[in-house]
Amino acid sequence: MKRVVSRSGRFSGGPAADVASFSESISFDWRLWEHDIRGSIAHATMLQKIGVLSGGELHAIQDGLEHIGDEIEAGKFKWKADLEDVHMNIEAELTRRVPAGAKLHTARSRNDQVALDMRLWLRDEIAALQGEVRELQQALVELGAAHAEVIIPGYTHLQRAQPVYFAHHLLAYVEMLERDFTRLADCRDRVNVCPLGSGAIAGSTLPLDRELVAKLLGFVDAKGKPRLTQNSMDAVSDRDFLVEFCAAAALIAVHLSRLSEDVILWASAEFNFIKIADAYTTGSSLMPQKRNPDVAELTRGKSARVIGNLVSLLTLLKGLPMTYNRDLQEDKERLFDTADTVRACVRLMAAMMANTEVNADICAAAASDPQLLATDLADYLVQKDMPFRQAHHVVGAVVAHCEKTSKALNELTVAEYRKFSDRFGDDILEVFDLKKALQRRQLTGAPGTKEVAKQLAKWTQSLGA
Repeated sequence: MKRVVSRSGRFSGGPAADVASFSESISFDWRLWEHDIRGSIAHATMLQKIGVLSGGELHAIQDGLEHIGDEIEAGKFKWKADLEDVHMNIEAELTRRVPAGAKLHTARSRNDQVALDMRLWLRDEIAALQGEVRELQQALVELGAAHAEVIIPGYTHLQRAQPVYFAHHLLAYVEMLERDFTRLADCRDRVNVCPLGSGAIAGSTLPLDRELVAKLLGFVDAKGKPRLTQNSMDAVSDRDFLVEFCAAAALIAVHLSRLSEDVILWASAEFNFIKIADAYTTGSSLMPQKRNPDVAELTRGKSARVIGNLVSLLTLLKGLPMTYNRDLQEDKERLFDTADTVRACVRLMAAMMANTEVNADICAAAASDPQLLATDLADYLVQKDMPFRQAHHVVGAVVAHCEKTSKALNELTVAEYRKFSDRFGDDILEVFDLKKALQRRQLTGAPGTKEVAKQLAKWTQSLGA
């Protein structure tokens, strides 16, 4: 059986070729290259400060790493599977070019190196995702503001319930996304702690300056104080920050899936509340009339992947003893897929919502259903000193009567209403003035005319929409 060359003096030969192929991670962890180089330059800077490297050696290492980075970015760097991972590929090439590169791994293990790279990478991903969440919020607010007068039925159990402004419905998702944004901020705070200097498990006997490395890499608090992991064993085996991110991402995916479901329903012929631009729909290979909301459907489907990645990570971690175990190599693909998937979904949903039209007339016709104001009828009776449970029963009897006689609630006469209760007055039919009904909803958070306008104004200012 073919063997690969060993890189350690401990072994007489390298691992079997099939073992090397089974255990390599360069096929996916190569994307950590930029952060690996950043971490190595900071580590080298610290090694020079404590006397391990000379000034000339530091300059040579930094220059060599930067040239390797340029080659990777240009697609000219040749990754080698027999070097296992991104760390060894870069270090081996650096050492080949710069003899002082052999000193770079002083007081550093791949255990704390990968923990560092993952934190650096995820910190950048979170910042980018937060920006994309903001863009989706902006698209929703702008769509709502552009159709601020449009009223639609609100639904419970997917049955028409009460009237709401279309903008109010969209703002519900803006609120969800705001919670997602703050969860990401909380997650980033725990990501932003420097593990380098923890070694493989027990730190180092050399006088490392961990604070310097943390400052160089931006692992600082609001006052500029370096933030360091406090236990070397936890530092190299901790993947809580990945789980937190994947959990936050899974919840974002769930929110996007719910929004997608609403969009899919609204775009159907049965609802016809909205029209999605052609660029964000597809046709059918058989039926020429079809306009399929594929972006929304794929977003709804991809949420399953993001949720699955979270479960995979939790399952991966649940049985691991202290400290680092090779099992942890399996965390990267789940993390990378989660970040890629959720970011793509957020971007595409934002673009789709920004390219969606509202069929105002269709919405108005749906919202004109007087049954949507049945609860307002009960509230009317409550204001006439009738207990709510009794009012609910009376209005239920009125609705049943209308169904039997094929009449709408607003088609009954005052005399007919009084057959059910003498609390109904001459003003009863005013309940069915839809605009007045929404103006009466003045509570904070309600879909009232003034409240929705207030919320739109708040979010427009907050988001710069």
